[in-house]
Amino acid sequence: MNTPIPLLDLQAQYHSIKKEVDENIHQVLDSQYFIMGDSVKNFEEEVNRYIGANHSLGCASGSDALLLALMAIDIEPGDYVITSPFTFFATAGAISRLGAIPIFIDIEYDSFNIDPVKIRSFLEGKSEIAKKIKAPKEKIKAIIPVHLYGQMSDMNPIMDIAKEFNLYVIEDAAQSIGSTYQNRNAGTIGDFGCFSFFPSKNLGAYGDAGLITVKDSRLAEKVDILRLHGAKPKYHHKYVGINSRLDAIQAAVLSVKLKYLNEWSQRRNEIAHLYNSLFQETGLVSEYEGCSDCGSQSSCEFPDGKIVLPKETTGAPEENGFHIYHQYTIRIKNRDGLSEFLDSDKIGNAVYYPVPLHIQECFLKFRYQLGDFPVSECISRQSISLPIYPELKEEEIDRVVDAVNKFVNL
Repeated sequence: MNTPIPLLDLQAQYHSIKKEVDENIHQVLDSQYFIMGDSVKNFEEEVNRYIGANHSLGCASGSDALLLALMAIDIEPGDYVITSPFTFFATAGAISRLGAIPIFIDIEYDSFNIDPVKIRSFLEGKSEIAKKIKAPKEKIKAIIPVHLYGQMSDMNPIMDIAKEFNLYVIEDAAQSIGSTYQNRNAGTIGDFGCFSFFPSKNLGAYGDAGLITVKDSRLAEKVDILRLHGAKPKYHHKYVGINSRLDAIQAAVLSVKLKYLNEWSQRRNEIAHLYNSLFQETGLVSEYEGCSDCGSQSSCEFPDGKIVLPKETTGAPEENGFHIYHQYTIRIKNRDGLSEFLDSDKIGNAVYYPVPLHIQECFLKFRYQLGDFPVSECISRQSISLPIYPELKEEEIDRVVDAVNKFVNL
């Protein structure tokens, strides 16, 4: 009977750093200082140095980081914010929670990140989505590019567009701490960077945790106040804020893990390239990029018997980028069949994300419909993520590749 290969093995990671983590946690317990305090401040400073940000502020989650960024720029009901429909719910959820309206823009085939060409087309009123949404220019306030799976969005054209149309840029860097774009770190290019330290992230806490980077000093001070109920000094409320503080114990855990992050990220990158070379050897790999009829659930030109590997675009070394491979995601026509096959062989796998945001029930009120974002819809039907974590053994990687090979050749 085959030994299970998990999608992610946090036990292995914990055992490798157990002594340091336990010591840091006990220091917090001994101090009895659980809210804010030195462990939080120290971690914020460590992240600030690691990323090279202007200001770094811990908060309760990556979701709250997005919300705080939007609150800091005074997003109100009736405003519009541009983002990707192919991402975790929190990105658009933060927009909607403030009464604003998410403007979804389709993604690139190769990176799965928001397409800057399509952003410009929308803002110039040339796209079909622009004709449908009819957002007043003065009500469009920001762009939230999502650095999906550990590879950064194409930020230079996004920043150019933002400058031209007077928009804030909020980087959703929840999956990308340590990734780079033209030698610049995720979370340091836009006005804000929003990070999640959910346990399964490359830098994961032992519960919910997040952090926001801020370029402007005035906005950083505002975020600092907003995360503490909007109070400064205590009990004197300048804003209607929220309770979103980074837990001191989580900060203590993250401080230990941050020291190993570069090593872990490099190993993930190496594993991804090993997967690529092994898949190439099987003859399974297709260079297919996209469908001519992606809007149809039943008609897709994706080749049977082939897979498409993840592609390094902005994360390619020749582009002075680095892909941290939060997920290693391939594409295959019979994705659900492969998932069931891997389950039967006790090989971890997951689908990120099976339903694009524009057709989620809670967003149907915005009048988006199936067919509006064909690339996102196509990728949502074809993508599947395979096991990747620093402790993954080469024989386990071989077994994953062999399993995919067997399924394709059934």
